[in-house]
Amino acid sequence: MWFTLTLSAGLSTSVALASFSPVSETSNVFDRLGNLSPYHRAPPIPGLKTTLPGDCSVDQVMLMQRHGSRWPLASELPFIQNLTYKLGNASDVIQKARLPPNMAFLKDGYVTELGHDNLTAPGRKELFTHGVNFLLEYPHLHTDTILAGAQDRVIESAQWFGLAYFGRYFHNTSAINFTTIPEDSNTVSWITPMDTCALWDYDYGNNATVTWGTVYLPPITKRLNKLLPDVGLTDYDTHGALYACAYDLAAYGVSPWCDVFTSKEIEDFEYELDLLMNGAFGYGLPGEMGPLLGSLYVNKLVGRFTNATGDASPLYLEFGHDTTIDMVLTALGLAKDRVPLPVKGPINPSREWRTSSQVPFAAKMVWERFTCSKSFEGPQIRLLLNDVTYPLSTCSKTRKDESYGTCSLGAFVSVNNFSTSIQWGDATWNATCGPATL
Repeated sequence: MWFTLTLSAGLSTSVALASFSPVSETSNVFDRLGNLSPYHRAPPIPGLKTTLPGDCSVDQVMLMQRHGSRWPLASELPFIQNLTYKLGNASDVIQKARLPPNMAFLKDGYVTELGHDNLTAPGRKELFTHGVNFLLEYPHLHTDTILAGAQDRVIESAQWFGLAYFGRYFHNTSAINFTTIPEDSNTVSWITPMDTCALWDYDYGNNATVTWGTVYLPPITKRLNKLLPDVGLTDYDTHGALYACAYDLAAYGVSPWCDVFTSKEIEDFEYELDLLMNGAFGYGLPGEMGPLLGSLYVNKLVGRFTNATGDASPLYLEFGHDTTIDMVLTALGLAKDRVPLPVKGPINPSREWRTSSQVPFAAKMVWERFTCSKSFEGPQIRLLLNDVTYPLSTCSKTRKDESYGTCSLGAFVSVNNFSTSIQWGDATWNATCGPATL
């Protein structure tokens, strides 16, 4: 059975219904596209209790929310566009080709008008839904402030969340303080700390994925060229098809390209994205740069939970990027593999660093401070990452900590002394990032 998917005004393609059953989407595509995955609940950790004891109450929360699903980045869109042009120029050849059902859509032509960088309709829905759910989860905590990184997709995400959380008039009332923080090299920000690290370079991650491409893309390209002889697909085009899978999903919720690839090929693409994020924003950065960059947020976290300044709020609503969350995890020593991720493989299916679970579109990192009358002594800390308790293994001290994935505030502060000993522009920062110039 086939149906027509309209990708943009006047443009359509055919998609097999059987290729997009809920089981297929859940197990093979939606949750296996790294940081380009649509939002989904993270897989639960076996044996970890997900609900706090009944005598415990959450008294302070910090939310760091990634923006919702977006169009491709301006640097990614040409991969998809060039593939589209090449297929269009080879339409006569494609009509004569004997294609399997999962590629028959190419005979009708694949044309799309993806934009770049900004939020998509599914991305707006993700953030609105998060705003509703967050209010229902913490109705007893209140704030009048939203802080967003000053990038269009982040700001719009914060606005959709705010619309759901505060109601339809929140834009028009002075009671709500909607603020932005610049994302540039002139502003010290815990949302984009790499911008003020002179020696940080995005190519740390790109260099790893270039090597990945020379290993993993050619076999896929060879397979596709056997099915599409005389079209002349290159590894660049194969990458474009993988991006088309991810970004059609981000924009329209469905893509004919996802069914073109085998589960193993999708897993390989996921691994590329893991390498990129780890290399540019995680443990793959040189020396202590990864933990150093995330330390700016950890300092905020510790300062607020200990009320170091005497004016801590019970609730913080902040909006940033996947990179923000990845750098925080790195500073905390979480999601860390004992052996660094190899570029050429073999791919470890049980690796700790997995961006599909950590930072899908609309990822949410929720930090709770809670107290109990009997179950725990003193204030405790818990991390919920994408609706699932993420164990704070670095500061866990007791069996109860291990059962609930929590740790005491005191232990959390103590184990993060690397972060709390650093200030932007001090000797440690400058030794890793170069002299501060602001």
